[in-house]
Amino acid sequence: MIEEKGLPELFGSNVFNEETMKERLSAASYNAWKTCITNAQPLDLATANEIAQAMKQWAVEKGATHYTHWFQPMTGVTAEKHDSFIQPAGGGKIVMDFSGKELVRGEPDASSFPSGGLRATFEARGYTAWDPTSFAFIKDGSLCIPTIFCSYSGQALDKKTPLLRSMDEVSRQSIRILRLFGDTESNRVLAQVGPEQEYFLVDKELYNQREDLKLTGRTLFGIKPPRGQELEDHYFGQLKPRVAAYMKDLDEELWKVGVLSKTKHNEVAPSQHEMAPVYSGANAACDQNQLAMEIMKKVADRHGFVCLLHEKPFAGVNGSGKHDNWSLSTDTGVNLFKPGSTPGENAQFLLFLAAFVKGVDEYQEALRCTVASAGNDHRLGAQEAPPAIISIFLGDELDAVVRSIIEGKSYKGSGKHSIQIGIDVLPSIPQDNTDRNRTSPMAFTGNKFEFRMLGSGQSISGPNIALNTIMAQELKEFADTLEKSKNFQSDLQKLIKKTFTDHQRIIFNGNGYDESWIKEAKKRGLANLVSTADALPEYVSKKNIALYVDNNVYTEEEVRARGAIHVETYNATIEIEARTMIDMIHRQILPAASAYTAELCQRAAALKAAGVVVEYEKNTATNTAILTDTLAAACSKLEADFAKVPADPDKAMKYLHKTIIKDMDDARSASDALEAVVDEQYWPFPVYADLLFSE
Repeated sequence: MIEEKGLPELFGSNVFNEETMKERLSAASYNAWKTCITNAQPLDLATANEIAQAMKQWAVEKGATHYTHWFQPMTGVTAEKHDSFIQPAGGGKIVMDFSGKELVRGEPDASSFPSGGLRATFEARGYTAWDPTSFAFIKDGSLCIPTIFCSYSGQALDKKTPLLRSMDEVSRQSIRILRLFGDTESNRVLAQVGPEQEYFLVDKELYNQREDLKLTGRTLFGIKPPRGQELEDHYFGQLKPRVAAYMKDLDEELWKVGVLSKTKHNEVAPSQHEMAPVYSGANAACDQNQLAMEIMKKVADRHGFVCLLHEKPFAGVNGSGKHDNWSLSTDTGVNLFKPGSTPGENAQFLLFLAAFVKGVDEYQEALRCTVASAGNDHRLGAQEAPPAIISIFLGDELDAVVRSIIEGKSYKGSGKHSIQIGIDVLPSIPQDNTDRNRTSPMAFTGNKFEFRMLGSGQSISGPNIALNTIMAQELKEFADTLEKSKNFQSDLQKLIKKTFTDHQRIIFNGNGYDESWIKEAKKRGLANLVSTADALPEYVSKKNIALYVDNNVYTEEEVRARGAIHVETYNATIEIEARTMIDMIHRQILPAASAYTAELCQRAAALKAAGVVVEYEKNTATNTAILTDTLAAACSKLEADFAKVPADPDKAMKYLHKTIIKDMDDARSASDALEAVVDEQYWPFPVYADLLFSE
C-alpha cells in the first residue's frame, strides 16, 4: 500500500521529467532545453549529446537495456522499434552508450504503415524525430522517447506532427487577440485537454472463448440477459473487490509514467468503468491517453481480465465513449474560457466564445469526421451518446448573455445561487452557472468545452487537431478585422454581436435525444451525418481542405491521405466483422444448433417409445430446425453479397454500409433467435449474462 508521503515520490518515477533533467544536466544544457521549449528553437548537437547521456544513465539505473522512438502512426495506436544501448568495446566487451544523434533522430521502416497514398510501398524510408516537449519514460525495460514520424520527403505520417502544428497556430492567433486587449505578458497560449476514458472489463477465460471479441473487439452475436442496466445500480456503485484491485494497480502504473489519473468509478453498464485524468497540454494529453489505453490492457491481463475499448462491445447496454474536455490557457495561467463573475461584461471571454461558436457552426462537418468510425456508429444517436448532429450547449446563464447581445438588450445577471437542501445540519450548495447536458455533443461546462462524441478506442489527436485549427481560423479572421480598427471598442461590440447573430443556429440547450431535435436541426440547416459512410466524404471537401492547409496544419496531400486512411479503416473493420461472423456461423453456431436438434429428436423418439408425450421435444426441435435454416440462409446471403464488394474504396464503403451491415444484422437476428431456444450446454460460446456479470 502506498503511503501518502510515498505517492509524490512514485508519481513520475519512470519519467525523465523536468525535475530529473534539472538534477542531471548542466545548467547550460538545462537552460538550452528550456529555451528550446519556450521559444521553439532547435537544440545544438552538444546539448543533445549531454541530454542523451543523462537519459541513458538514468534509464540504465532503472533497469532499462533498450531505447525506442515511441511514435503514433496513422493506425490509431503507437509503434516502437527497440535498440539496445550496447556498443562493442573491443576484446569481446561492450559499453552502454547513447548519442545525441540517436536521441534526436531514428529511421524506422515506413513501408507497412498506412500512408493514404503519400508514398508507394517500395518507398520504405521514414524518419522519427524527438519531440522535446513530451517527456521520455521507461516502459517494459525500454527508454521510450516520444517522437514525430514523417516520410523521406517530410510528409507527416503520424498524429503528433499535425497536432503540434495546430497547437502552434492556435497559440499564434490567440496571442494576436490578447495583444489587442493589452496583454503584453503572455507569450504562448496552450490548448488544454482532459480525456475521460470509458472501458469494459470482462473475464479473460470467457473472452478467449469468443472469436468475435478476440478478432473484432465486440460481440457480433448475443441476446440481452434478463438483467442489464435497468436498475441503474452499477453507475457510481461500490467497486467489486476484483475491480478495485485492478483500478488500484492501474493507478499506480499510470502514476509511475506521469499520467495524472484522478478519477475512477463504475459507469452505466454492467462491467463498464471510467478513468479520468487531470487536464494537461494537448500534446501531453494525447501521448498519455495512448499510453493509458495500453497500460489499461496490460494491467487487466495481470488481473485475469480483458479491457475492451471498443465503442460498443455489447448490444443492448451502453457503449463506451471518451469525453474530450478542451480549453485554452495562457502561459501566465489565465483560462481564456473562464467567464468570470460577470460574463456579460467580459469582452475578451465573449470574443473567444464567439470565435468558438462561429467555428463549430462553420466547420461542423469537419468535427463530425474526426469521430467517425465503424464502432462509433453504434453509439452516436443511440440514446446513450450525443446525436450525430453537432450543436453547442451553453447553459442558461451564458445563453441569456448571448441572447441579450443578439437582441441589443442589457443583461442583468441573476447572481450566484445556492441550492437549499432542506436539512438544517447540511450547508447550502453553491449552484454553478451551467448544468450538465449529457445529450449535447459540445457542452460548455464552466471554463471549457466537453466534446462528447469521441469513441472509447480512438486517438484523441484528430478531434483536438480540428478544435485547435478551427479556433485558429476564426481568431485569425477576428484579428485581421480588429487590428485594422480605428475604434476598437465599437468594432469589437459589433463583431461579437454579428457573430452570435449569424451563428446562433448552432446553439441548442435542449434534449439532444428527443426526435423533435432532428426535425428542428434540419430546419436550422445543421448537418446530420448519421453514419461514417455519410461523414467521411466531407473530410476532403474543398472547405475542410482549405481549413487545414491555410492554417499550416496539413498539406492538401496529407488531408487527402488521412481521408483515404479513414475510409480504408472503416472498410477493413466491416470486412473483418463480416468474415468473423461467417466463420462463427459455419464452424460454431450451425453445428451446435444441429446437434441440439438431433438430441431433441433422439430424446423424442426414446420418450415416444416409452409411451410418454413428446410435444415439447417435437415443437422445440421443429422450431430449432426452422431457425437453423433461417440462419443458414441469412449467412448464405451475407456470403454472396460479401463477394460483390467493389474494389474502389469509396464505393466499397457505401456498399458495406448499405448492404453488408444489413446482412449482418439479419444474420445476427437469426442467430439470436436460435440462442433463445438452444439449451445453454449446447451453445458454443459464453453468453451476455456470463460476460457482463463476470467481475
